Amino acid sequence: MDLSTEICGIPLESPVLNGSGTYDALAAQRAFGRAVIDDFPFAGFVSKTITRHPRAGNPPHRLWEAPSGMINSIGLPNPGLERFVEGDLLELIELPVPLVVSVMADSAEEFSALVEAVANVPGVAGIELNVSCPNVHSGLIVGEQPRETENLMKALRPLTRLPIMIKLTPNMANPHEVAIAAEASGADAISLINTIKAAAIDRNHNRTWLGVGGGGLSGPAVRPIALAQVRAVSDAVDLPVVGMGGIADGESALEFILAGAKVIAVGTENFRDPRAGISVRDGLVSALERRGFSSLAEAQASTLS
Repeated sequence: MDLSTEICGIPLESPVLNGSGTYDALAAQRAFGRAVIDDFPFAGFVSKTITRHPRAGNPPHRLWEAPSGMINSIGLPNPGLERFVEGDLLELIELPVPLVVSVMADSAEEFSALVEAVANVPGVAGIELNVSCPNVHSGLIVGEQPRETENLMKALRPLTRLPIMIKLTPNMANPHEVAIAAEASGADAISLINTIKAAAIDRNHNRTWLGVGGGGLSGPAVRPIALAQVRAVSDAVDLPVVGMGGIADGESALEFILAGAKVIAVGTENFRDPRAGISVRDGLVSALERRGFSSLAEAQASTLS
């Protein structure tokens, strides 16, 4: 079964990526040794989200196990741009698969600094924009406003020829409208969904469990929402879509392909099984065969009625 594909001209041996921040390739290598690299679980790797300045992340508690999913309030801890470029990035580009760097900022100026710095490092294959932060100039969340997204892309597009993927939030009524604006202003791909706003109550102490009061729900519980939004976005734009949201096996991965995703990303399942990417990839072969497809490309070309 041929699982090879590409996205934005980036060749992939299979359509299985990781969701940003759900798999630490460097920590896995330190814990399990070279075997992690020799049998790497993904065909392309998306880094954890990097910001211009270091972030410590949110106070505890940060995780809550929900029915069929997980609520996280980790808060994007990272070393900041300078230390990332001088440290982790130099190791990540040595991974045996294409590297996409995820970045987030609260202004076009800071996004520009991030994109320029990362794009100038040989070995980076693409950039993912995490647009879930409010623009400091307008107070509006970029990924929820078509005009904000369009203005951001117009500022960033001239800075690099690398593919730029925009990761959309599901916390809005019409994500396809933002995707249309992203396409019109030069984005190369759309990635969705991010987590859904959620909260958890500590039953023993009658208070919110998460340190900042709320977080984002992910895992199989969000899969039906993710499928609907992936389908809506893929119908609205000609850009390739990276689909994610509760993918736990080959069958659920194929559902996203049939909904219009060109490739998929495994997220929450990585917390349970660090080899989840391999299980999804192998399961996808069985799922394709069971549904009568002779290749991944044939499934990608099919359309749902």
